[in-house]
Amino acid sequence: MSEASASGLACEARLNLRNLPLYIGRISDRLQSFDADASQDGQRLDFRFAFGGASFDMERLVMRANAADRDGLARIKDLLATAVQVYAREENPEIVWTGDLTGETRLAQFREMVVTQVGDLTPHMRRIRFAGEDLSRFAKFGGMHIRMLFPTSEVPDPLWPMLGSNGLPVWLSDDRRPAARVYTIRALDMANGVIDVDFLTHPGDSVGAAWAMQAAPGMKIGIMGPVGRPVRPASWYLMGADETGLPALARLLETLPTETKGVAFVEIADDGERQEIDNATGIELHWLTRDGVAAGLSDRLADAVQSVEWPQTGSAFGWFAAEAAAAKIVREHWRGQLSLGRDQTLAAAYWRRGAAGLMAG
Repeated sequence: MSEASASGLACEARLNLRNLPLYIGRISDRLQSFDADASQDGQRLDFRFAFGGASFDMERLVMRANAADRDGLARIKDLLATAVQVYAREENPEIVWTGDLTGETRLAQFREMVVTQVGDLTPHMRRIRFAGEDLSRFAKFGGMHIRMLFPTSEVPDPLWPMLGSNGLPVWLSDDRRPAARVYTIRALDMANGVIDVDFLTHPGDSVGAAWAMQAAPGMKIGIMGPVGRPVRPASWYLMGADETGLPALARLLETLPTETKGVAFVEIADDGERQEIDNATGIELHWLTRDGVAAGLSDRLADAVQSVEWPQTGSAFGWFAAEAAAAKIVREHWRGQLSLGRDQTLAAAYWRRGAAGLMAG
């Protein structure tokens, strides 16, 4: 840790993982998907992020993190600990960080937010504006999504999470733990300290939709993030989304470089669900309507995405966000038939027909 401490903050955690070599490849792949450059020197694997660095010492079973500031160090600890917990689950990993900021309980990725504005974009899409303090991390680390923490009728006054010794959130009381769902930051205005989130409103047991339908200025929620891996830079994109993925697709069209080319498809219930998107790119946007077919039962979106020919030159990226069955079809097409890797594609299940949503906006 001494080499990093001279120029910033550093910490380390010893790992009780006998089988780490078996899944270090998957850990490395996950970290690289967050725009990390990887290199290996013998038994040491190093990662360099824009906001700091990390390493795994395979011989001594130690992982290290370093960054110039507290936010960067917290982000790297979060990424490392999450990767280890995901892939080493069978070994029940115990992660205890030592070094700089040890003992801190403030959760860097958490913010309490207050509703300031509520309005409907379409009959089934509601935009809610939230105000909060110091929102820079939600632009700094590249992810578009946040984990929203909702009060419910069962838990009307939740306790917010704190920072655990493993670098991840801990909950002080299961009885007062809020309901958590992942949503897209539709727009972020750091200067004014506000974010916009679009909610798909519909009947059923969706926690987020139920909360959004009765949201009013002054109400408070919590957010954590950003979550999800960044979309890789490319000169050409192929995109597909249903209503749940529409906020993320719309944000991409409004924020990608103007010279970006490609094709995007959005599946909606009917023409009444079209919304204005300030498409700043050269990506062609096509709306596909179900016209009476239930959500999750139409093949139009997956078929449209599969019909587009992948370019043979230049950098390209495939991005898809919709119901689980459609996402599986597109993922298998990209990975299996076109042999495209994780660095070139992202096909995510934002919800599953017949179950509560995985994500909802």
